Amino acid sequence: MVWDPVGGDVFEASRRCIAFEGRLVVVGFTSGRIPEAPAGHLLVKNYSVVGLHWGLYRSKNPGVVAQAHAALGRLYADGKIRPLVSERVPMAGAAQALTRLATRATVGKVVVLPGD
Repeated sequence: MVWDPVGGDVFEASRRCIAFEGRLVVVGFTSGRIPEAPAGHLLVKNYSVVGLHWGLYRSKNPGVVAQAHAALGRLYADGKIRPLVSERVPMAGAAQALTRLATRATVGKVVVLPGD
């Protein structure tokens, strides 16, 4: 499975390297270019492209959000997933952290710590 919040060239590279019967989940287009999936390539590699607009679940099926959050919490607690956290910043550094996110100067998650 490929999770693609970028689109553009990243989408193109992802669809070229996706495994047989893979799934490419389109989450956004932060690159600014909305990609297109050629049907012939989908057929030859037998993969699917699925769009995911997470925010719609709040109005269409709000229970899914809570279920997904609980499932992710269990996976994390059990050590089955380890999100990449590149930095932890105090609340006073939140504005600078958001600037680094906006300019793509970060890798992984940036965690803002409450209370400081």
